[in-house]
This record gives sequence, structure tokens and C-alpha cells, in this order.
Amino acid sequence: MDTTATTADHERAFTRFVKGVEPRLSYAFAAAYGPEVGAEVTSEALAWAWEHWERVQKMGNPAGYLYRVGQSKARWYHRPRVLFPSVPPPEAEDLAPELPDALERLTKQQRVTVLLIHCLGYSEREVADLLGLSRWSVRTHANRGLNRLRTALGVMVDA
Repeated sequence: MDTTATTADHERAFTRFVKGVEPRLSYAFAAAYGPEVGAEVTSEALAWAWEHWERVQKMGNPAGYLYRVGQSKARWYHRPRVLFPSVPPPEAEDLAPELPDALERLTKQQRVTVLLIHCLGYSEREVADLLGLSRWSVRTHANRGLNRLRTALGVMVDA
């Protein structure tokens, strides 16, 4: 057996995996822990995946498992005081200035589900798979988070 070909196949499979899973993990971790810690945790989760690639590639939901790995890694980081820094005025024309603070006051699950579904266009199923939750739980977290944001921002919704 040619070990060079096997190693190259191994690396190509991992690269394809990372291209598919990294954006979802990155967005979820940034929503949960802020952009800086989120980027670090994403890198650490993917490094763990590389070290355990034989095991990871056999998993039914490797992205969900890596999300849990990242949550464990995040415990080692000091939580920043401000998860979402205020947005500079030219970039914030359509954003309420209270939005970053309102997002920080949501629970982590509410913040992650709201951002992934309503800001980044993920489906409830995709978020459920990534977070290891039922679709119903994802819907509940997202709805409660949106309601809390609406209340905090004074937004009324016509029924």
C-alpha cells in the first residue's frame, strides 16, 4: 500500500470536511462567545478534529460533536465583557444602536439560534443538528430570543 497516497487522501477528505463544517461552527461560536473567542474555539475544535480524524469521520453528526468540543474549550477563555462591540456609524445605518446590548442579554442558546436562523439564514434543522438539540427546542429558543429582542428594542409586530 502506498502510504503517500493514503496520507494525501486522508488530507483531502479532512480539507473537504473543514470547508463544509467550518463556517457553521465559526458562526455558532461567534454568536455564543463573541467574535474573538469564537474564532479561537473554532480553531481548537478543528484541530481536535484533525487529531482524531479517524474517529470524527465515522460520526453521524461530526459538526454537532465538534460544537460540544468547542464549548468545552471555551471554558478556558475568560469571557469578554462585551460580546458584540458597538457598530461604527457608517456600517450601522440600518441597525438599532441598542442591538448589541440586547443580544448580550439573551441566553446563549437564544442568541445562537436567533443569529444563525434570522441573520445567517440557517434552517431550524441545520441549527438543531449543529447544536445537538431537537428542532422544537431550536424553534422555542429562537422565538423566545426574538420576543426578548423585540421587547428590548421596542419593536411591535402586527399579528
